[in-house]
Amino acid sequence: REKEYLRIDYQVPDKLLVPTEQLDRIQKFLSPSDAPPTIHRITGGEWQRSVRAAKKGAEELARELISIYAKRTQVTRPPFGEDTPWQQEMEATFPWVETRSQEKTIREVKRDLDRPYPMDRLVCGDVGFGKTEVAVRAAFKVAQEGKQVAVLCPTTILADQHFETFRERLAPYPIHLSLLNRFRTAKQRETSIRGLKDGSVDIVIGTHALLQKKVEYKNLGLVIVDEEQRFGVKHKEFLKGLRANADFLTLTATPIPRTLSMSMMNLRQMSVINDPPPGRQAIRTYLRPYGDDVVREALLRELARGGQVFYVFNRIDGIEHVAERIRKLAPNARVAVGHGQMTADELEPIMSAFFHGEVDILVSTSIVENGIDNSNANTLIVDGADKLGLAQLYQLRGRVGRSDRQAYAYLLYRSGKKLTDTAIARLKALQEFSDLGSGYSLAFRDLQIRGAGELLGAKQHGTMQSVGYELYTQLIADAVSQLKAAFDDGGETAARLTAVDLGAGPEFHPLPAFDVPAAAYLPNSYVEDQNQRLFFYKKLMEARDEEHVAEVEAELIDRYGPLPEEARAAAKLVRLRLFAQELGIGKIDGRFGKLTIAFVNGRELPLRIVHELGRRQRDLKYRPDRAEWRYGNDALESVESFLDLIKGQLQEVANIRAART
Repeated sequence: REKEYLRIDYQVPDKLLVPTEQLDRIQKFLSPSDAPPTIHRITGGEWQRSVRAAKKGAEELARELISIYAKRTQVTRPPFGEDTPWQQEMEATFPWVETRSQEKTIREVKRDLDRPYPMDRLVCGDVGFGKTEVAVRAAFKVAQEGKQVAVLCPTTILADQHFETFRERLAPYPIHLSLLNRFRTAKQRETSIRGLKDGSVDIVIGTHALLQKKVEYKNLGLVIVDEEQRFGVKHKEFLKGLRANADFLTLTATPIPRTLSMSMMNLRQMSVINDPPPGRQAIRTYLRPYGDDVVREALLRELARGGQVFYVFNRIDGIEHVAERIRKLAPNARVAVGHGQMTADELEPIMSAFFHGEVDILVSTSIVENGIDNSNANTLIVDGADKLGLAQLYQLRGRVGRSDRQAYAYLLYRSGKKLTDTAIARLKALQEFSDLGSGYSLAFRDLQIRGAGELLGAKQHGTMQSVGYELYTQLIADAVSQLKAAFDDGGETAARLTAVDLGAGPEFHPLPAFDVPAAAYLPNSYVEDQNQRLFFYKKLMEARDEEHVAEVEAELIDRYGPLPEEARAAAKLVRLRLFAQELGIGKIDGRFGKLTIAFVNGRELPLRIVHELGRRQRDLKYRPDRAEWRYGNDALESVESFLDLIKGQLQEVANIRAART
């Protein structure tokens, strides 16, 4: 019989062969950095030490989350109630059609505001998918009730952009808006701070200038934070203090990993806006060797339609020479340079000029990957794209395509230079995933890892690097669920006194082991690509109910055509393992021409059933914890009929007991 194995190489000379039916026990090590992971011996103690540190970090984080959650549940405030006529009127003037997920998010935010305790909601959405409109509607609803709103942005440019949006949307209403950042004059800043203290300012939009100690609010009701992960530790601590009393709405464009979001779901509400606004077109992405003619054509085409261009060269050394070359290729264009070694005072005016259309081509390092929302910039050229990570490239590409115009991204590498396999795979992935909202697709796992690191903070990020993203997020999920259960039963004191037991790792429910002679695998001739075969093996072996097995079968048929006999047998094997688990069986061994079934401790069969099975299966040998018998030509068929027999007998016994009671 044929069987496929996955070979795992540990520190030399250790190796491990894992049969494909046990791939649900294998996790891919995903690191939040590009550094290769440390490889350990199977028998060494280094890995255990890393896991112990990870468990400690997971528990600390879980306790911190529960503590914030506990404080919030003790605070009450009057609900904000139904929408006012002004609210309905303002929302009706929205110039676009709301997408389905945007509408759902708005409903969820309003539902939170209608509860008697503060909201803490995280809104994730790809760049340009309408998160700001959600913020505008929430802010207006709160401001109408006489409460103040603070909108916190990581950069001055974003603060300016939000201020313009809010002012435009709320202009017809008696709402006093104020902008607070370091480009305001001392007198303007003083007026804003005084207005917040005496209550004459309803909505303030600003940078971390809002987090100064001298900024006091008369009646703060809602804090909206754009890209919270981009604020420093001190600022985050300050925000934690505000979070206990005010309603909180956080916006982020970084995809948050599902495992982490599920563990935090109970503690912090989450909404995802994942469908693009109507009319938005996917970005056309080209992967090319660098050439002056390619760059000139791309620049002139964008400038001819009155647009602007991002030109990214990610080395400060030589960026001025690059800008000079761009000036020669497009002599009539206004070119500016921006990079991370400039002071904020030097950089902000350049970014602001680009935003206001006073610069045609911005030559910069990857600092533009966050923070500029310019719907008139619809061409991105990345010079040396092979040197950037997938997450960086994806965020950079999100700078263009913010309107209904066709946007273009050119990923250029130096010709004659041999690209590594990793670089080619990364660039091709980006080229293939040009769909809108693809930041949330499975292929962008490294983006999600970045999301996890940013959500958890620097300290947790380091721990995650030592044991991998999947294991660490599972440990957090486990710790949070234990503490949350204690909190629900006995409040904060019970949660504080509860000892978190992460045991040998996150909760893991493997299916019963099957070593049965059967041709149950995905043939090379059916799924030729080895990575795809591995992907489907893992997906199939991770299925924990009939519905998921059927889904994997449907996906295979959709991609590769009708299932061959061996693939049908592989799916049947998973179904039998699920059936065996339901009956309390831990292992089935089919070597030496006989089948041996081992029962899980405490799930042994009653004697009455054993006698009946012996009557039906003449060669059956039975001990309290196992059963053994010889099988015919088809081992899987033999296992299935015996499991059916056990199930029927168990059902009969259950019926007799039910009749007696």
